Formats: sequence, C-alpha cells, structure tokens
Amino acid sequence: MVNTWDITIPKLTGQGLRKAYIYLPESYMDDASKRYPVLYMFDGHNVFFDSHATYGKSWGMNEYMSYTETPLIIVAIECNHSPDHGRLKEYSPFDFSDPQFGTITGKGMITMEWFIHTLKPEIDEKYRTLADREHTYIAGSSMGGLMSLYAVLKYNHIFSRAGVLSPSLWTNPHKIEMLIRTSPVKKDTVIYMDYGEDEFTSHAGIRQSFMRTASLLAEKQIRLTSRIVPGGTHCEASWEKQLPFLIRTLMYQ
Repeated sequence: MVNTWDITIPKLTGQGLRKAYIYLPESYMDDASKRYPVLYMFDGHNVFFDSHATYGKSWGMNEYMSYTETPLIIVAIECNHSPDHGRLKEYSPFDFSDPQFGTITGKGMITMEWFIHTLKPEIDEKYRTLADREHTYIAGSSMGGLMSLYAVLKYNHIFSRAGVLSPSLWTNPHKIEMLIRTSPVKKDTVIYMDYGEDEFTSHAGIRQSFMRTASLLAEKQIRLTSRIVPGGTHCEASWEKQLPFLIRTLMYQ
C-alpha cells in the first residue's frame, strides 16, 4: 500500500509543494504490535508509479515489495523540479562546476538536515518504525545515489545501510574521496553500490572513479557489495532490475 501527501521544505523551496510517498507492507495492518525498518529514498516520484515518473517509467517498487512481502517501510520524497538546476543543487553535497550545468551550489547538507530533523521524526511518530540506526536505511540513484553515499558516511550515526545506484561521482571526485577518508564510519555499515556497464561512457574517468570509490570504502572495512551491471544503463528501467540485489543487501541479517 502506498500513500501520498504534500509537504514543504522551507529552507529549500519555501512553501512550494512536493509529494511524499510511503509504502507500508501488507502485514502492517495485520499485527498492531509489529515494527518495521525504514528505507528513505530520493526522487520519490520515480519510485512507485509510472504515471508520476519523470520519463513515464518508475522503479516498480510497489509491485516488487508486494510480491516479495518484504517487511520494510519505504519513505520517498519528490525532488525539486526547478529548471534552475533545482535537483542538482538539492542533491549535491558539494559545490561543483560542469560545462553542461555551469556552477552548482550544493545544498545537500540542507536536504539531509531536513530528512533527519523534520521528516524522520514525523515518520517515527506516526508509523510503527524501528527508529534506531540499525534499522534506518537510505537509497537513491544518480544524484540520489551520490546523496545516499553522502548520507551514510556523513550521518552514519543515523543511517546504517545505503543503496548507492549509479552515483554521480563525476561532480566532485576529490571532495567525495575526502569524505570517505575522513568520515568516522562504523564497521557494521552496509553499502550496496553499482554502476551500469553502458554508463561508463557518460563522463570521462567515471569507471576509474567508481573503482576508486569502491576501493576506499573497502579500506574503511565497510560491508560493501559492489557491482558493475551487465548492460546496465542510466534509467529507472535498469534500476528496477537491480531491486533484488539492493533489497536483499539492505535486509541481509
């Protein structure tokens, strides 16, 4: 079951409305005493419904979760659709410059502070969640994948596991490397990270950046699952195919 409601993020877009989505397992209604881990996701409009997705194709998360009966709550927040690179700004932890996009002022910290101090407390109060770090996860793709990596490293006291699909490592490789090196990350941290085989032509040096990132994460003794997806491309249809790998890694005990 997926419910939606309208939210605002005042420090980012004032009183502009965007949608929030929450998936509740079918078993949620069967046992009023049972509590669930929570997966927070970026680009919420692309997660559940094709009719809401930017390019007409979602991750199909509702169907997958229902079919597998996975005992997990998923909370997904719509991105900023502003033509002034709103999504890039909100989903970038660091400033960066690019010939295509110009100079981007990263507002990723503001985004995560809202997730942690506004969204998460509201979800924990309203729903039967397991609110501790061990049962709080985060995931996304592309810029959302970058943000998920940032979140599990920078806010490791909040998130214990992350799904990092096709992360936009090209934005500021030096800052990302420094983040990995300097973040005090617990050794029980779990990260699923992948990149599509056919995506490596999108930016110069991205294959090397991906391998370098995986190596640095492994050096931190993080419980890392890293994959190069055969024939994988940069789209929701490809990320949907990775759901069995993502969810099983996040839920692995």
